[in-house]
Amino acid sequence: MARASEAYPVALSIDYTEEERDKLTTFFRPFVAIPVLIILGLLSGSSPDWESSLWSVGVASAGMVVLPTVFMLLFRRKYPKWWFDWNLELSRFGLRVAVYLALLRDEYPSTDEEQAVHLDIPYPNAETELSEGLPLVKWLLAIPHLFILGFLGIAAGVCIIASWFAILFTGKQPQSLAEFLVGYLRWEIRVMAYAFILSTDKYPPFSLD
Repeated sequence: MARASEAYPVALSIDYTEEERDKLTTFFRPFVAIPVLIILGLLSGSSPDWESSLWSVGVASAGMVVLPTVFMLLFRRKYPKWWFDWNLELSRFGLRVAVYLALLRDEYPSTDEEQAVHLDIPYPNAETELSEGLPLVKWLLAIPHLFILGFLGIAAGVCIIASWFAILFTGKQPQSLAEFLVGYLRWEIRVMAYAFILSTDKYPPFSLD
C-alpha cells in the first residue's frame, strides 16, 4: 500500500509540530477562521460556512477549471498550463485552510505561501499521459472513493474534536490523531487530482498512506 501511494503522482506532506500549541486560537478556531473561509468561498464561488468548509479541499474544488479541461482534453488533447496552475494553487490554499480547521497547525493560512503544507502534483503531458474520453467518467469511477471518504470524514470530525480537547488540556495534538487527519487529506487530494483536477489517469489507491 505504501509503495502504491509513493508511486502515485500526487504528494502531500504536512509538518507535525512538537511545540506547545496556541490554546486561545484553538478554542476559538471556528470563529478565527471565518475571514479566510470567506476569501476561499469568494475564490471558489462556494458558501463559506463552517459545515461545508470543514474539509476545504472540497470547497476549493468548486472553483476549479474542470468542465473546460474535460472538453479541451476531449477535442484538443491539451491541458492549458495556466488552468492547471490555478487548480493546483487553489487546492494548496484549500488544504492550508483545511489544515488550520483540523487543528494540525496554528499558523493562519496564507493565500500564497506554502507554509507547512507541501502539495506537489506534476503537470501532465496531455497528449501522452491523459486519455481523451476518460475525463468524462472519472467522477463516476471515483464514487467508491467518495463513499469511503464520507465515512472517513465522520471519523476525521471525531479526531478534530478529540484534538481540540487534547490541545486545550495538554497543549499538544496527539500524533496518532494528526497522522489520521493527514492521511484523510492525502486520500482526498488524490481523488481530487484524479477526478477533478484531471492531472492523472492513474486510479487512486485506497490508502491513507
